[in-house]
Amino acid sequence: MSRARQPPLVTGISPNEGISWTKVTIRGENLGTGPTDLIGLTICGHNCLLTAEWMSASKIVCRVGQAKNDKGDIIVTTKSGGRGTSTVSFKLLKPEKIGILDQSAVWVDEMNYYDMRTDRNKGIPPLSLRPANPLGIEIDKGRFPQKDLEMLFPGMSADFTSENFSAAWYLIENHSTTSFDQLKMAIVNLKKQANKKNEGSLAYVKGGLSTFFEAQDALSAIHQKLEADGTEKVEGSMTQKLENVLNRASNTADTLFQEVLGRKDKADSTRNALNVLQRFKFLFNLPLNIERNIQKGDYDVVINDYEKAKSLFGKTEVQVFKKYYAEVETRIEALRELLLDKLLETPSTLHDQKRYIRYLSDLHAPGDPAWQCIGAQHQWILQLMHNCKESYVKEQKGTSLLHCSMLDLDSDVRPSPIGHLSQTASLKRGSSFQSGRSDAWRYKAPQQVVFVEKLTKLVVSQLPNFWKLWISYVNGSLFSETAEKSGQMEKSKKNARQRQNDFKKMIQEVMHSLEKLIRGALLPFSLKEGESRLYGGWEMKSELSGQWLTHVIQTVRLSSESLTALEIPNDMLQIIQDLILDLRVRCIIVTLQHTAEDIKRLAEKEDWVVDNEGLTSLPSHFEQCIVHSLQSLKTVLDCKPGEASVSFDLYSNFLLFLLSVDVSSPDLFGSIHEDSSLTSEQRVLIALSNCRYLERHTFLNIAEHFEKHGFQGVDKITQVSVESLKELDQRLFEMYIESKADPIVGSLEPGIYAGYFDWKDCLVPAGVRNYLKEALVNIIAVHAEVFTISKDLVPRVMSRIVEAVSEELSRLMQCVSSFSKNGALQVAEYFVLSSIGLTHHMNDASRCLDP
Repeated sequence: MSRARQPPLVTGISPNEGISWTKVTIRGENLGTGPTDLIGLTICGHNCLLTAEWMSASKIVCRVGQAKNDKGDIIVTTKSGGRGTSTVSFKLLKPEKIGILDQSAVWVDEMNYYDMRTDRNKGIPPLSLRPANPLGIEIDKGRFPQKDLEMLFPGMSADFTSENFSAAWYLIENHSTTSFDQLKMAIVNLKKQANKKNEGSLAYVKGGLSTFFEAQDALSAIHQKLEADGTEKVEGSMTQKLENVLNRASNTADTLFQEVLGRKDKADSTRNALNVLQRFKFLFNLPLNIERNIQKGDYDVVINDYEKAKSLFGKTEVQVFKKYYAEVETRIEALRELLLDKLLETPSTLHDQKRYIRYLSDLHAPGDPAWQCIGAQHQWILQLMHNCKESYVKEQKGTSLLHCSMLDLDSDVRPSPIGHLSQTASLKRGSSFQSGRSDAWRYKAPQQVVFVEKLTKLVVSQLPNFWKLWISYVNGSLFSETAEKSGQMEKSKKNARQRQNDFKKMIQEVMHSLEKLIRGALLPFSLKEGESRLYGGWEMKSELSGQWLTHVIQTVRLSSESLTALEIPNDMLQIIQDLILDLRVRCIIVTLQHTAEDIKRLAEKEDWVVDNEGLTSLPSHFEQCIVHSLQSLKTVLDCKPGEASVSFDLYSNFLLFLLSVDVSSPDLFGSIHEDSSLTSEQRVLIALSNCRYLERHTFLNIAEHFEKHGFQGVDKITQVSVESLKELDQRLFEMYIESKADPIVGSLEPGIYAGYFDWKDCLVPAGVRNYLKEALVNIIAVHAEVFTISKDLVPRVMSRIVEAVSEELSRLMQCVSSFSKNGALQVAEYFVLSSIGLTHHMNDASRCLDP
């Protein structure tokens, strides 16, 4: 970072006193880096920037204006150093006016004949006959308001050359604080001036006494000669001759003086004409200079020249000046139109917009150029957004994408700190939003996703300058901070207060368009019937996956963070938060639906390969589907500042559905490979083993993942899932028992009564009958099958098989009305033998399970 420059310091001025329009040289330190860096120069409180000529960082030349203060500081203001200070001061002298009959040792400057800057509003002749200070004492201007004096002395004037001169008004205005002794001295001065006027004629007589004496001597000589001649005729003739001589002398003198005065008047006229041409060549050359500077783009020079010409000739009554000033106004009006066109031209940088607004303000352009620029920028942003949508819709439908110059934001010359913020945030979150990806990504990504990224990038790149332009309009920083522009700043602030609601509607319209365009691309079902044509038009061949929706949510979130960084009120951005909430809900629904479909397809992946614990890969696949779903939704479920939380009831209901898919589908375990050697009973046993593992391990692991991700109501989810699992387990178990126990139980009755066996007439039992042996062998076969699949299922299955056999034997024996002695003995032996065999078999099974 470069070190800030020191404020300007004025250490000397030459000359240090003078009248108005005196050319002075200012010296000091840090007086600016160039002519454009100098933005303010005041001497005795008067702005002298228009006449200032920057020479170097230590020297400035300018002319002193008509300041109100008699003595004051020299203040220099620069862009680089700000407002400066002064160690010296300048004393403003009042010009001494010389009458046409007053003697002067110097040549009287006749510039006042045509200088409109001097007393142009007072109607006083340039060479006034009035003395500068009639009382001859120091003038001390009072602080009485002019309006109050006019009301106090109606119809009077403080000008002592006026017919309505009021001495009281003059004393109050110029000598309100003068002491009584000073006023006495003023009376003495007035008396001296009156005596000088009375003595004036006598002085002229005294100065011409020799002439009078010579004339008197000549007349006396003539009279004596007439007396010597003694004739009255000669006297009359000489008298007549004398009178003729005197008349001819008078006429000759008049002729000579008239010719001299005529030549003087002609010379004065010629000199005055040349003086006018020399002194006012600025005005005569101004129209041509304005055209040249406009072509070069030096608008600052044009404005400064125009301000100078306006102050000098704006109210002139001279026809020549009026004509040339009218030419200047014509070219300035053309410049106003040119600057307004450049201001409303898009695209344009914020710096250029502020510059053109200041130019138009300095030129007193009609209307409010700043507000016109804000309105044009608003319409341009909306047009960009809709053009972006139309171009991507056409590309999706197969037409070639026309690369409109307005959409080529990658070549934008305005670096945005907000865009940099978005990129930084994107990289921190591992996102690809506004990051350096290859163009191949755009061909892989769905068209709607690419459109949302382009649209959000467009808004984030354009809205900051739009918002900053409004802030500058509100605080009045579009104009200079000097005193001359304070009125424009107040006017700008007043207009901004009146149009605050209109600008709020503009921002809301941009946010509304952004929200509707994104909904049209991703959530078309959320649009109203009349909005689909304006904001929709996309071909929905297939719904976006949860992965792409998650990416879109992250993109919109980063855009919202960028807009929030501009300090835009939250109520204007609430519509974006509502959009993010709807996108999150939709992402959850789509992700869970896809997860449910994946779970349904798990049966197709079942290979029926059993491990040492009697399990297949199906429980592991099921757990992986649920965990992957939770991980993919972690970003979506996390609430950012200002976002509403997604209802866990909705998500919990979907999770209940997901967890019940695996255990409620009747076809889930029905799929089997054609080359599989497993029987249906073996597959049922494998399913029972998987259900047992799901209940005791998988559901507990999933519950831990739920709690890790901050879900509530995990116990309810686990309880409902276990109940559904137990229901399926029970159905499968009953199916297996039925398939194994029914053949054994069904063979008992035919085996007992084979060969017309009768319990009332039977032989003494010599051993175990064949039906009982067959039943024991079948039970052992069931034990071996269950033991081969899962040792944990042996007690549960075998107990039900033995129970079924025992219940059938008990039922058959209860149906016998009477037994013979041998029959009763046979029944007892069979029950004892069967009980011993089954018990022994069950004990063996238990020992096998006992580690």
